[in-house]
Amino acid sequence: MKKFLILIGVSTLFFASCESHKEEKEEETKFLVTSPLKKDTLITRDYVCQIRSIQHIELRALEKGYLQNILVDEGQFVKKGQRMFQIMPTQYQAEQQKAQAEVEFAEIEYQNTKRLADSNIVSPNELALAKARLAKAKAELSLANVHLGFTDIRAPFDGIMDHFYVRQGSLLDEGDMLTTISDNNQMWVYFNVPEAEYLDYKSNTTTENLLKVNLLMANNKLFEYPGTVKTIEADFNNETGTIAFRATFPNPKALLRHGETGNIQMTIPMKSAILIPQKATFEVLEKKYVYVVGKDNTVKSREIEIAAEMPDIYVIKAGLNENERIMLEGIRKVKDNDKITYKYEDPKSVLPKLKVYVE
Repeated sequence: MKKFLILIGVSTLFFASCESHKEEKEEETKFLVTSPLKKDTLITRDYVCQIRSIQHIELRALEKGYLQNILVDEGQFVKKGQRMFQIMPTQYQAEQQKAQAEVEFAEIEYQNTKRLADSNIVSPNELALAKARLAKAKAELSLANVHLGFTDIRAPFDGIMDHFYVRQGSLLDEGDMLTTISDNNQMWVYFNVPEAEYLDYKSNTTTENLLKVNLLMANNKLFEYPGTVKTIEADFNNETGTIAFRATFPNPKALLRHGETGNIQMTIPMKSAILIPQKATFEVLEKKYVYVVGKDNTVKSREIEIAAEMPDIYVIKAGLNENERIMLEGIRKVKDNDKITYKYEDPKSVLPKLKVYVE
């Protein structure tokens, strides 16, 4: 009798255990399903950019001669009008002194001729010739002063020096490069925008409402000051199908330098965008797919086109509408035409759980 009761107890435990495993298995095969969410949102597009100083010029020698003095250092900030280089001025000083003497001689000659002309001793033509010789001498003096001034090379604006191309004592020829200087008070950042995105930009922007953009620097950190798109070039590049934009950024801390690179981040509004979580997709041969759940609970893979990408979210260009149901989890556990049981979760509760915040 005791053995019979023991067998009944064991059988009961066995059937209870089997039932428990069956429930767990059913629970494990219940997949999570959601739908695309249709709403207005903002997307951020990235564009590779090049950073340029608002003024970046070459300083070159305007006269021949030996470089007598270098009065600044590489990388130094210089003020407008500050002396930077001096070419040996001896020859030009002599030419200036000669020209000055010619002016003094011509002035004396003119005054003497004028007195004689006033006394009708010489003709008015003689006076006119003397006046012309004086004017010519003064012009030659002005030219000599210009040449002498070219031996002092001064900063044309406030800026930062680049490295030197010459050294003190170098023999310079006219036009030889000395250095470059950059005005980094403001920076011009150039980036290329595809034609379709250019059209979107123009339809959403006015001259009173210029587009604000951000700069992601090479260290993957955002530049703290936003920029403004103020200029678009006239022509498209037919080879790339893009047009160049120029954004202006303030640079009060002089962090940005001429020649840097980075990425422009432009925020663009999208009306009635179709949004899905990225984890609901899978990739085959560089194409994106989702599993769509039909009315009979059968799943079928479908290719989708991506219009834009945000952290954890795709904006759908084609392939889905907001009324369809897609698998959210377990997409690696099913294949085409599998029939599933699922739990549906509203997309309005799914998306806020992702990292990105959707406007």
